Amino acid sequence: MPDEQMAASGSTEGSAQTPAAGAPASQQAPQVPPRPLDPIDRSIMRLLQADGRASIRSVAEQVHVSRANAYARINRLIDDGVIRGFTARVNHERAGQGASAYITLKIVQNSWRTVREKLRELPGAAHIALVSGDFDVLLLVHTPDNRTLRELVLTRLQSIPEVLSTRTLLVFEETDLLAPGPSAGPALTEE
Repeated sequence: MPDEQMAASGSTEGSAQTPAAGAPASQQAPQVPPRPLDPIDRSIMRLLQADGRASIRSVAEQVHVSRANAYARINRLIDDGVIRGFTARVNHERAGQGASAYITLKIVQNSWRTVREKLRELPGAAHIALVSGDFDVLLLVHTPDNRTLRELVLTRLQSIPEVLSTRTLLVFEETDLLAPGPSAGPALTEE
């Protein structure tokens, strides 16, 4: 597979090649036990997390393997579902989404799938997790401002019949734990 095709095939989560997380079991690939990752695989993943546009040559040089080996390992990580796609890390404030919040939800028992589908439709929803503890769901949202956030919580979320209660935790500051990658560069290529 040419490098441009490799980058394109993993360019978005939930593409036709890989069913979206939470897709019905009939659409998901059969569960294969995870293959153990060696230190080189882990180094490749760290490099691609920091810069998903890194070239095969650059990755190979940094992990001290041949380009063919790096290419094969990246393809295997994609095929095995370890790498689910390549994406941009966005500065939400600079992108006009200056208000962020984690919202906890208590939901009706056994309504997770229904609630998840409704939360996916919310504008600004960035992450949804079913969790254990004092609440059932943790939702991360990014909105343009607090007024929009208030509308999302009080109108959209609380109108979902399966949502019993919500609690909103405003995000004052965030720290991205991944090393910042370059702002421009080619997609995963041989160069």
